[in-house]
Formats: sequence, C-alpha cells, structure tokens
Amino acid sequence: MKTIKGPGVFLAQFVDGKAPFNTLDGMCKWAADLGYKGIQIPTWENFLIDLDKAAESQDYCDELKGKVNSYGLEITELSTHLQGQLVAVHPAYDLMFDNFAPDAVKNNPKARTEWAVDVVKKAATASRRLGLNAHATFSGALLWHTWHPWPQRPAGLVEMGFEELAKRWMPILNHFDEQGVDVCYEIHPGEDLHDGDTFERFLAATGNHKRVNILYDPSHFVLQQLDYIEYIDHYHEFIKSFHVKDSEFNPTGKKGAFGGYNDWGDRAGRYRSLGDGQIDFKTIFSKLTQYGCDVWAVMEWECCIKSPEQGAREGAIFIQDHIIEATEKTFDDFAGSAVDKEMLRKILGTS
Repeated sequence: MKTIKGPGVFLAQFVDGKAPFNTLDGMCKWAADLGYKGIQIPTWENFLIDLDKAAESQDYCDELKGKVNSYGLEITELSTHLQGQLVAVHPAYDLMFDNFAPDAVKNNPKARTEWAVDVVKKAATASRRLGLNAHATFSGALLWHTWHPWPQRPAGLVEMGFEELAKRWMPILNHFDEQGVDVCYEIHPGEDLHDGDTFERFLAATGNHKRVNILYDPSHFVLQQLDYIEYIDHYHEFIKSFHVKDSEFNPTGKKGAFGGYNDWGDRAGRYRSLGDGQIDFKTIFSKLTQYGCDVWAVMEWECCIKSPEQGAREGAIFIQDHIIEATEKTFDDFAGSAVDKEMLRKILGTS
C-alpha cells in the first residue's frame, strides 16, 4: 500500500487577470496559504511556464522548480489538456477547437495537429527536466460525434478511428518513453478515451504501449452512470494521475444523461465542489491506497453553484481529510509470535 500525496490543486480554472491569479508567485502563495502541497500547471498559460524554455533549458526548469518549492509546494504534473485535444480533432469541431490554437495555425487543421504534437512532446521533455514522472492530457477525438450511432456507423469505422488516433499519438508516446514519463489520459466525455472499453481499444491500438496510462476523475463517470469504484479494480495499474472532482446525476421526467442542451446549472448531470455531490470519495481513497497507486490527489474545481474561492478553501481540507496514511502494520500483530515450524506442523496435523 502507498499513501496518496496531497492535497494538490489544478491551477487552470483559477487563472484570472487579477492578482493573485495572474502570476506564478501569486498563485503559489495563494495555494500554499490554503494548505495545498502541490500544483498541477496548465502549460498553455505562459505566465506559469514557458514551455519552449522548459524543453530547452535545465537552468530554467531548476529555477521554476525552485520558485515553486520556495512556497512549500511541489509540481505534481504538467498539463497539456488543450494541446492534447488538438492532436485529434474531427472536422465538425474545427472552428470551436481553433480557439485553443495560436493564430498561426488556425484554419489549417494539418498545421494545427503538427503544432499540437510538437507542444505535447515539449511537455514530455520539460517534465523530465522538472523531475516529474507523469503528465496529464486529453486524447482528442475523431469518433465522438458517432458515440450514439445514428445514422448507424459503417462497419470498421471505430477500428479505423482508433488506428488513426494511435498513429497520431505513437510518436508522442515514444518521446515520452525516452523521457521516462507516463502519459495520463483524462478519461472524459468528448474524448475518444471516455470509459474503460475505449481506453482498452486505444491501448490495444498502440500495441499496449507502456506509457499509455490514466488520469482518473470519477466525476465524469457519474455523468455516464459508470461504476467509478469498480473502474479502479479494473484499471488501478494504469492510474498514474488523479483529479478529485465531485459531481451529481439527478434525472427527471424532462432530462437525463443527454442534458437537453441545457446550461450546466440546469442539467441532470452536474459538476460540483468537493463534498457537495454524490461521489463516495472515502471508498475511492481507500481503493487507491490499497492498490498502492502512487498519485497526487489534485483538486479540479468545477461547480455550477459555489464560487471557486470557496471551493478552493474547502477543497484542501476535504482532500487532506480523505488521505489515508497507509499502515505498515497488521492490526493483530500484537498477538503474534515468532515462527515455530514444529508448532505449525502440529496446527496442521502433519507432525
């Protein structure tokens, strides 16, 4: 068993043009003051990390790490969720996902994909320079528009889709392998990797590449009505990153899993601040600890009701209260005795 590290916080949702959320120093002090011990850094925010410099310069990475450490914090992982998304984009989503890309590659899907692949590779090198062994990202999606198949999917489409997705990711995965860093795909609606079956499809399409791993976030499974506890039993060996985010699912006679195109506050499935939703985090932390998952418990704040400031304050305490100090003793050790083989044979009736 292994004690989960934390609490950590994913900085992405807290970035703002106002202090303290507009500088690395400001966000580090804010996080540390709330009791967080780690930060997950979104690489698309240049004021938090210059990924080009981080991929090229060990001195820059040492200075960055030193600055974070000076606040009593560690970097848990780097994140390329937005850039990873752009590794694979179906044309139906080109216009909307162009918002995640620099102007130089907008309206040019081929150039945008090449840019995204290069950026995620740089994140691998930067992770190695920072002493990190896991990286958080999205897979992108070529098939998501077919998940509810009407019109029916042509035979072979899914297989071809995962072959193409794997083809795009293999050079990235190989580079991560060279850097000694695991790729942790957040299993998430909107991505081709959104549940257990799709993770297995992708893993098989990559030839069971050893750097294909999971960022486990139970909130997305509640919205899919997937058993998020049993998921850990199936995939614990792949869980190398962990987002602690709550959610709830309250279907009515008017709406269910599809959501009726409603805004988040009006959907049956909603993301909530920690402790305000339906997720059994006590069992999750127990399972992850029992299986020895070496992860940071990183709060990702998304809530349609509570403010991010309150969510962050409460989140650090919530995670700390759920972290289990893994025992190194068996509770009945006090009644044990030294090994006596003769006595053991008598107990077994074999003496």
